[in-house]
Amino acid sequence: MTDKTMTPEDVVARLRSGMTLGIGGWGSRRKPMALVRALLRSDVTDLTVVSYGGPDVGLLAAAGKIRRLVTAFVTLDSIPLEPHFRAARQAGAFELSEVDEAMFMWGLQAAANRLPFLPVRAGLGSDVMRVNPELKTVTSPYEDGESFVAMPALRMDAALVHVNRADRLGNGQYLGPDPYFDDLFCEAADSAYVSCEELVADFGTAAPQSLLIKRHAVTGVVATPHGAHFTSCVPDYDRDEAFQKLYATTPWPEFAARFLHGDEKSYQSAVQTWHEENA
Repeated sequence: MTDKTMTPEDVVARLRSGMTLGIGGWGSRRKPMALVRALLRSDVTDLTVVSYGGPDVGLLAAAGKIRRLVTAFVTLDSIPLEPHFRAARQAGAFELSEVDEAMFMWGLQAAANRLPFLPVRAGLGSDVMRVNPELKTVTSPYEDGESFVAMPALRMDAALVHVNRADRLGNGQYLGPDPYFDDLFCEAADSAYVSCEELVADFGTAAPQSLLIKRHAVTGVVATPHGAHFTSCVPDYDRDEAFQKLYATTPWPEFAARFLHGDEKSYQSAVQTWHEENA
Protein backbone atom coordinates (compact mmCIF):
# COMPACT_ATOMS: atom_id res chain seq x y z
CA MET A 1 0.00 0.00 0.00
CA THR A 2 1.35 3.42 -0.99
CA ASP A 3 0.52 6.91 0.27
CA LYS A 4 -0.29 8.81 -2.93
CA THR A 5 -0.96 12.24 -1.42
CA MET A 6 0.42 15.20 -3.37
CA THR A 7 0.00 18.95 -3.66
CA PRO A 8 -1.44 20.65 -6.75
CA GLU A 9 2.08 21.76 -7.60
CA ASP A 10 3.34 18.16 -7.38
CA VAL A 11 0.69 17.14 -9.92
CA VAL A 12 1.49 19.92 -12.37
CA ALA A 13 5.21 19.13 -12.10
CA ARG A 14 4.40 15.74 -13.64
CA LEU A 15 2.62 17.27 -16.64
CA ARG A 16 4.42 18.28 -19.83
CA SER A 17 3.66 20.55 -22.76
CA GLY A 18 2.11 18.69 -25.67
CA MET A 19 0.31 16.13 -23.49
CA THR A 20 -3.25 14.92 -23.99
CA LEU A 21 -5.02 15.87 -20.76
CA GLY A 22 -8.45 14.64 -19.66
CA ILE A 23 -10.48 16.72 -17.21
CA GLY A 24 -13.44 15.15 -15.42
CA GLY A 25 -16.68 16.65 -14.20
CA TRP A 26 -19.47 17.92 -16.42
CA GLY A 27 -20.03 21.49 -17.57
CA SER A 28 -19.88 23.58 -14.41
CA ARG A 29 -20.21 20.63 -12.04
CA ARG A 30 -17.50 19.03 -9.90
CA LYS A 31 -14.56 20.21 -11.96
CA PRO A 32 -11.01 19.86 -10.53
CA MET A 33 -10.62 23.62 -10.58
CA ALA A 34 -7.80 23.86 -8.01
CA LEU A 35 -5.70 21.58 -10.24
CA VAL A 36 -6.67 23.61 -13.32
CA ARG A 37 -5.65 26.81 -11.54
CA ALA A 38 -2.31 25.22 -10.64
CA LEU A 39 -1.89 24.33 -14.30
CA LEU A 40 -2.54 27.98 -15.22
CA ARG A 41 0.39 29.00 -13.01
CA SER A 42 2.76 26.65 -14.84
CA ASP A 43 4.55 26.92 -18.17
CA VAL A 44 2.80 23.78 -19.49
CA THR A 45 1.11 24.54 -22.81
CA ASP A 46 0.23 23.09 -26.24
CA LEU A 47 -2.28 20.71 -24.65
CA THR A 48 -4.88 18.47 -26.22
CA VAL A 49 -7.74 18.73 -23.74
CA VAL A 50 -10.45 16.04 -23.51
CA SER A 51 -13.43 17.22 -21.47
CA TYR A 52 -17.18 17.50 -21.09
CA GLY A 53 -16.23 21.13 -21.01
CA GLY A 54 -16.95 23.91 -18.55
CA PRO A 55 -14.84 26.66 -16.99
CA ASP A 56 -11.84 24.30 -17.03
CA VAL A 57 -11.81 24.67 -20.81
CA GLY A 58 -12.61 28.38 -20.60
CA LEU A 59 -9.71 29.14 -18.27
CA LEU A 60 -7.20 27.11 -20.26
CA ALA A 61 -8.43 28.58 -23.55
CA ALA A 62 -8.20 32.15 -22.24
CA ALA A 63 -4.65 31.45 -21.01
CA GLY A 64 -3.62 30.07 -24.42
CA LYS A 65 -2.85 26.58 -23.09
CA ILE A 66 -4.92 24.57 -25.59
CA ARG A 67 -3.73 23.34 -28.99
CA ARG A 68 -6.67 21.01 -29.62
CA LEU A 69 -9.95 20.41 -27.80
CA VAL A 70 -11.98 17.19 -27.91
CA THR A 71 -15.43 17.73 -26.40
CA ALA A 72 -19.16 17.19 -26.64
CA PHE A 73 -19.96 20.71 -25.38
CA VAL A 74 -18.49 23.60 -23.38
CA THR A 75 -21.05 25.16 -21.04
CA LEU A 76 -21.45 26.82 -17.66
CA ASP A 77 -24.88 25.14 -17.29
CA SER A 78 -26.79 28.19 -16.05
CA ILE A 79 -24.91 30.18 -18.73
CA PRO A 80 -25.38 28.09 -21.89
CA LEU A 81 -22.11 28.81 -23.71
CA GLU A 82 -18.75 29.27 -21.95
CA PRO A 83 -17.72 32.81 -23.00
CA HIS A 84 -13.93 32.44 -22.88
CA PHE A 85 -14.12 29.22 -24.89
CA ARG A 86 -16.32 31.00 -27.43
CA ALA A 87 -13.92 33.93 -27.75
CA ALA A 88 -10.90 31.67 -28.22
CA ARG A 89 -12.72 29.46 -30.72
CA GLN A 90 -13.97 32.42 -32.75
CA ALA A 91 -10.38 33.69 -32.86
CA GLY A 92 -9.22 30.30 -34.21
CA ALA A 93 -6.95 29.81 -31.21
CA PHE A 94 -7.12 25.99 -31.25
CA GLU A 95 -8.36 22.98 -33.20
CA LEU A 96 -11.75 21.55 -32.24
CA SER A 97 -13.11 18.00 -32.45
CA GLU A 98 -16.75 18.11 -31.36
CA VAL A 99 -18.71 14.86 -31.07
CA ASP A 100 -22.00 13.64 -29.65
CA GLU A 101 -22.13 13.08 -25.86
CA ALA A 102 -22.65 9.34 -26.30
CA MET A 103 -19.79 9.13 -28.80
CA PHE A 104 -17.54 10.87 -26.29
CA MET A 105 -18.54 8.37 -23.58
CA TRP A 106 -17.80 5.41 -25.87
CA GLY A 107 -14.43 6.96 -26.70
CA LEU A 108 -13.66 6.92 -22.97
CA GLN A 109 -14.95 3.35 -22.69
CA ALA A 110 -12.74 2.23 -25.57
CA ALA A 111 -9.67 3.84 -24.03
CA ALA A 112 -10.44 2.42 -20.57
CA ASN A 113 -10.66 -1.06 -22.12
CA ARG A 114 -7.55 -0.52 -24.28
CA LEU A 115 -9.53 -0.90 -27.50
CA PRO A 116 -8.81 1.17 -30.60
CA PHE A 117 -12.49 2.05 -31.05
CA LEU A 118 -16.04 1.04 -30.14
CA PRO A 119 -19.07 0.95 -32.46
CA VAL A 120 -21.88 3.37 -31.67
CA ARG A 121 -25.11 4.43 -33.40
CA ALA A 122 -24.86 8.01 -32.17
CA GLY A 123 -23.66 10.39 -34.86
CA LEU A 124 -25.13 8.53 -37.82
CA GLY A 125 -27.21 10.77 -40.05
CA SER A 126 -25.94 13.92 -38.35
CA ASP A 127 -23.44 16.66 -39.13
CA VAL A 128 -21.05 15.07 -36.64
CA MET A 129 -19.74 12.96 -39.50
CA ARG A 130 -19.46 15.98 -41.80
CA VAL A 131 -17.50 18.17 -39.38
CA ASN A 132 -15.28 15.25 -38.31
CA PRO A 133 -14.27 13.75 -41.67
CA GLU A 134 -11.65 11.60 -39.96
CA LEU A 135 -14.40 9.49 -38.36
CA LYS A 136 -15.09 6.16 -40.02
CA THR A 137 -17.92 3.64 -39.99
CA VAL A 138 -17.81 -0.13 -39.54
CA THR A 139 -20.22 -2.84 -40.60
CA SER A 140 -21.42 -5.55 -38.23
CA PRO A 141 -19.93 -8.93 -39.16
CA TYR A 142 -23.19 -10.63 -38.15
CA GLU A 143 -26.39 -11.20 -40.10
CA ASP A 144 -27.80 -7.76 -39.35
CA GLY A 145 -25.03 -6.09 -41.37
CA GLU A 146 -25.73 -2.79 -39.57
CA SER A 147 -23.37 0.17 -39.93
CA PHE A 148 -21.98 2.02 -36.91
CA VAL A 149 -19.70 4.93 -36.20
CA ALA A 150 -16.30 3.61 -35.15
CA MET A 151 -15.66 5.99 -32.27
CA PRO A 152 -11.89 6.11 -31.68
CA ALA A 153 -10.52 5.63 -28.18
CA LEU A 154 -9.95 8.86 -26.22
CA ARG A 155 -6.61 7.80 -24.82
CA MET A 156 -4.96 10.35 -22.51
CA ASP A 157 -1.53 10.91 -21.02
CA ALA A 158 -3.04 12.22 -17.77
CA ALA A 159 -6.44 12.89 -16.22
CA LEU A 160 -7.59 15.31 -13.51
CA VAL A 161 -10.82 14.67 -11.57
CA HIS A 162 -12.43 15.95 -8.37
CA VAL A 163 -14.52 13.97 -5.86
CA ASN A 164 -16.03 14.58 -2.46
CA ARG A 165 -13.87 12.16 -0.48
CA ALA A 166 -10.69 10.18 -1.11
CA ASP A 167 -8.19 8.18 0.90
CA ARG A 168 -4.40 8.26 0.70
CA LEU A 169 -4.31 5.13 -1.42
CA GLY A 170 -6.25 6.66 -4.30
CA ASN A 171 -9.79 5.40 -3.74
CA GLY A 172 -12.38 8.11 -4.43
CA GLN A 173 -16.01 8.59 -3.39
CA TYR A 174 -18.65 10.85 -4.90
CA LEU A 175 -21.67 11.86 -2.81
CA GLY A 176 -23.64 13.82 -5.38
CA PRO A 177 -26.24 12.69 -7.92
CA ASP A 178 -23.94 11.74 -10.80
CA PRO A 179 -20.48 10.19 -11.30
CA TYR A 180 -19.87 12.27 -14.47
CA PHE A 181 -17.70 9.46 -15.95
CA ASP A 182 -14.76 10.39 -13.70
CA ASP A 183 -13.87 6.73 -13.27
CA LEU A 184 -13.57 6.35 -17.05
CA PHE A 185 -11.29 9.37 -17.27
CA CYS A 186 -8.98 7.78 -14.70
CA GLU A 187 -8.99 4.38 -16.39
CA ALA A 188 -8.51 5.87 -19.86
CA ALA A 189 -5.35 7.79 -18.88
CA ASP A 190 -1.77 6.69 -18.33
CA SER A 191 -1.80 8.59 -15.03
CA ALA A 192 -4.68 10.04 -13.02
CA TYR A 193 -4.78 12.65 -10.28
CA VAL A 194 -7.75 12.92 -7.93
CA SER A 195 -8.43 16.05 -5.92
CA CYS A 196 -10.96 15.88 -3.10
CA GLU A 197 -12.86 17.97 -0.61
CA GLU A 198 -11.79 15.75 2.27
CA LEU A 199 -9.06 13.18 2.80
CA VAL A 200 -10.40 10.29 4.91
CA ALA A 201 -8.80 7.36 6.69
CA ASP A 202 -11.55 5.00 5.50
CA PHE A 203 -15.03 5.14 4.02
CA GLY A 204 -16.83 3.43 6.92
CA THR A 205 -20.18 1.99 5.84
CA ALA A 206 -20.34 3.92 2.57
CA ALA A 207 -22.58 2.53 -0.14
CA PRO A 208 -20.35 0.51 -2.49
CA GLN A 209 -21.74 2.22 -5.59
CA SER A 210 -20.53 5.59 -4.29
CA LEU A 211 -16.91 4.35 -4.21
CA LEU A 212 -16.37 5.43 -7.78
CA ILE A 213 -12.61 5.52 -8.27
CA LYS A 214 -10.33 2.60 -7.47
CA ARG A 215 -6.75 3.04 -6.37
CA HIS A 216 -5.28 0.93 -9.18
CA ALA A 217 -6.18 3.71 -11.66
CA VAL A 218 -4.86 6.61 -9.54
CA THR A 219 -1.37 8.09 -9.46
CA GLY A 220 -1.90 10.90 -6.95
CA VAL A 221 -4.41 12.28 -4.45
CA VAL A 222 -4.70 15.97 -3.57
CA ALA A 223 -6.73 17.38 -0.68
CA THR A 224 -8.22 20.65 -1.95
CA PRO A 225 -11.13 21.86 0.21
CA HIS A 226 -13.45 23.94 -1.96
CA GLY A 227 -11.25 22.83 -4.85
CA ALA A 228 -14.12 22.63 -7.34
CA HIS A 229 -15.08 26.31 -6.85
CA PHE A 230 -16.80 27.99 -8.61
CA THR A 231 -18.41 24.84 -10.00
CA SER A 232 -20.69 22.74 -7.81
CA CYS A 233 -19.62 19.86 -5.62
CA VAL A 234 -22.87 18.73 -4.04
CA PRO A 235 -23.68 17.97 -1.31
CA ASP A 236 -20.64 19.88 -0.03
CA TYR A 237 -21.62 23.08 -1.88
CA ASP A 238 -23.59 24.33 -4.85
CA ARG A 239 -22.27 26.28 -7.79
CA ASP A 240 -21.24 29.84 -6.87
CA GLU A 241 -23.62 31.46 -9.35
CA ALA A 242 -22.74 35.04 -8.46
CA PHE A 243 -19.03 34.42 -8.93
CA GLN A 244 -19.61 32.43 -12.11
CA LYS A 245 -21.52 35.41 -13.53
CA LEU A 246 -18.57 37.64 -12.60
CA TYR A 247 -16.20 35.25 -14.37
CA ALA A 248 -18.38 35.17 -17.48
CA THR A 249 -18.75 38.95 -17.76
CA THR A 250 -15.30 40.19 -16.74
CA PRO A 251 -12.56 40.71 -19.35
CA TRP A 252 -9.97 37.96 -18.98
CA PRO A 253 -6.97 40.17 -18.07
CA GLU A 254 -8.98 41.85 -15.31
CA PHE A 255 -10.30 38.56 -13.90
CA ALA A 256 -6.87 36.92 -14.02
CA ALA A 257 -5.16 39.88 -12.36
CA ARG A 258 -7.54 39.88 -9.41
CA PHE A 259 -8.16 36.18 -8.83
CA LEU A 260 -5.37 34.18 -10.47
CA HIS A 261 -2.27 36.13 -9.50
CA GLY A 262 -1.16 33.79 -6.72
CA ASP A 263 -1.55 30.28 -5.32
CA GLU A 264 -4.78 28.48 -4.41
CA LYS A 265 -4.89 30.08 -0.97
CA SER A 266 -4.67 33.50 -2.60
CA TYR A 267 -7.51 32.59 -4.96
CA GLN A 268 -9.81 31.45 -2.16
CA SER A 269 -8.99 34.59 -0.18
CA ALA A 270 -9.70 36.84 -3.16
CA VAL A 271 -13.05 35.11 -3.71
CA GLN A 272 -14.00 35.58 -0.06
CA THR A 273 -13.04 39.27 -0.22
CA TRP A 274 -15.14 39.75 -3.36
CA HIS A 275 -18.17 38.18 -1.70
CA GLU A 276 -17.73 40.38 1.37
CA GLU A 277 -17.54 43.48 -0.81
CA ASN A 278 -20.75 42.50 -2.56
CA ALA A 279 -22.71 41.28 0.47
